[in-house]
Amino acid sequence: MSRRLLAATRLFDGEALLDDMAVVTQDGVILDVIPRPADLRPRDGILMPGFVDLQVNGGAGLMVGAGTDAQALARICGAHRALGCAGVLPTLITDTPAVTAAVLEAGIRATGTPGFLGLHLEGPHLDPRRAGAHDPALIRPMEDADLAQLIAAAAHLPALMVTLAPEAATVDQIAALAQAGVIVSLGHSACTLDQAQVAFDAGARAATHLFNAMSQMGHREPGLVGAVLSGDAHAGVIADGVHVDPAALRVALRARPRGLFLVSDCMAVAGTEMTEFTLQGRRILRRDGRLTLADGTLAGADLRLDRAVRGAVAAGADLARSLAMATSVPADLIGAPLGRIAPGRAADLIRLDDSLTLMA
Repeated sequence: MSRRLLAATRLFDGEALLDDMAVVTQDGVILDVIPRPADLRPRDGILMPGFVDLQVNGGAGLMVGAGTDAQALARICGAHRALGCAGVLPTLITDTPAVTAAVLEAGIRATGTPGFLGLHLEGPHLDPRRAGAHDPALIRPMEDADLAQLIAAAAHLPALMVTLAPEAATVDQIAALAQAGVIVSLGHSACTLDQAQVAFDAGARAATHLFNAMSQMGHREPGLVGAVLSGDAHAGVIADGVHVDPAALRVALRARPRGLFLVSDCMAVAGTEMTEFTLQGRRILRRDGRLTLADGTLAGADLRLDRAVRGAVAAGADLARSLAMATSVPADLIGAPLGRIAPGRAADLIRLDDSLTLMA
């Protein structure tokens, strides 16, 4: 039995920053949080739970898509664990029914893989008017067979998040998904405020990459952005300074004291030095901290969650909230036993330096 005492200048337990505390672990499990013994020299920086990322399109040179199997999902999860993520939701963007079915099966087989928290299906039930980098030819309304497939998969996955547009699914379908335990997230949508509120009332619990690929907030038609900012649903945010201007993020943080969380929306290049890759046959370029199609359309993000935390702090969130947005808030949304330092939790811990850069 291997017992360890870990301490840093400060400890973030998932909610608050604490001084002069230490974490007791044994065989990869947290046993206790105790006052730091006088003879234990703390490391510099912040000791905290590993990040939780609910939107990871790829990593290690791989995209979630055609050909993805359980081994590929394990490689993607491993790449993100090396970047400080205790767990991730590998994310399939809009694809064919055959690829969707294969990825769901791969996810079921990958259950138990370190870092694998389930799957996120971003599409294909979206609004083609807000396709973004998704292939409009593959976007389609939800049918009964799709609903049955998702409900069946949810019963065998640790978590299943589905991004859909209210225009592409009925209220009854959204309610059925929610009742089956699927985390329904609204996104890639040109919906009105009323349509969004009907979907949230039916059981949708989140919005995908707030501000991006969704109806914006107008003073007469507040759209999906207005529904999120005036409501209580969770919402992921890409805090890279590219997808969301810091001023817009500051508005969101002030409007929503709770419920916002950070996502990387990262692609195959995560954890690599790749400068380009292909997405469903289309060339994606990596330049100056952004990923784009040849025509300049943003195609995911070139982002790590430690950088996203720095982006949230720069936009006005206090440090504890920024750290929670990358740990406990997303973990709690999907019911994952991560994101907090507490007895019985996995000792998947990281350390950030004073500049909030991942150290260990």
